[in-house]
Amino acid sequence: MNNRILCDFRSDTLTKPCDGMRIAMAEAEVGDDVYGEDPTVLRLQDKMAAMLGKDAALFFASGTQSNLAAMLAHCGRGDEIIVGAPYHTYVYEAAGASVLGGIALYPVPVEDGRHIAADTINDAVKEDDSHHAVSRLLACENTVSGRVIPLKTLKQSTDTARRHGLNCHLDGARFFNATVAMGIDPAALAAPFDTVSICLSKGLGSPVGSVLVGNRDLIAKAHRLRKMLGGGMRQAGVLAAAGLYALEHNIDRLLEDHARAEDLAGFLREQGAGEVVQDTNMVFLQGAPHTLDDKMRRDGIEIGSPYDKRRFVLHKEISDDGLQAAKAAFSRHL
Repeated sequence: MNNRILCDFRSDTLTKPCDGMRIAMAEAEVGDDVYGEDPTVLRLQDKMAAMLGKDAALFFASGTQSNLAAMLAHCGRGDEIIVGAPYHTYVYEAAGASVLGGIALYPVPVEDGRHIAADTINDAVKEDDSHHAVSRLLACENTVSGRVIPLKTLKQSTDTARRHGLNCHLDGARFFNATVAMGIDPAALAAPFDTVSICLSKGLGSPVGSVLVGNRDLIAKAHRLRKMLGGGMRQAGVLAAAGLYALEHNIDRLLEDHARAEDLAGFLREQGAGEVVQDTNMVFLQGAPHTLDDKMRRDGIEIGSPYDKRRFVLHKEISDDGLQAAKAAFSRHL
């Protein structure tokens, strides 16, 4: 049995700081960020705001905390957020907006597994009636399970929300996977939204952290909420330095992950492994036997739990050699 992991497809959260990032962290200039005095945090926030064409930005410990602060900044108790039923903010963030903010999450179906259609938004917005929650925010996501929502499609959703007086938030955990796949400027993808949350610790390779960007008033509210949520950090520049390094070095290389994912998807189709769907850095396989996981693990390939639909996530820790080892193992076991 091979106990050494040669290739780990479970998530791009498994990325580790490279030597250059570790040096940047070790040499980071720091101060007390709760006092607003950490220069490296301030540089990260300014850089991200400028890249996305927004007024301001705020560094958070996690994407869940960033999304939560954004939703609380947009909405009050008794307000409602219209959100895609499969989206992370609804399914995987412990209903924090409801539990901590008294905000209703109203899940709606998405088209083609991705976007919220204009007609769906029209139907979801509540009348001004004391019997209903007040529809206040549209919460979108891009990418969705690795699949890109085109900018034109997103704008149709946000334009519809605006006509109803709603604000718009984007969970952009893999925001830069979407921008490099579409070949567009980050500010163009951020433009339809009042707030955008971007994760630094997935494909970008930072060990921790997310950044929320938006207009100055909303970010000021989020700053107070971050403190309330226990997210105020002190000498956080050692973490912000990793984020700055990631923005400067690791955005364009996301295309390498996308190319390897396309390679893996093509290989699995050739093997007749089952139904294969691929977009950006993710490959989904439907129909492989449940015994596959243990067999692959014995060969040093980690693919996660034996769900009916398996997800393979490509990231910077998976090299060409690692991918070839995985393909060889798939050949033996499929």
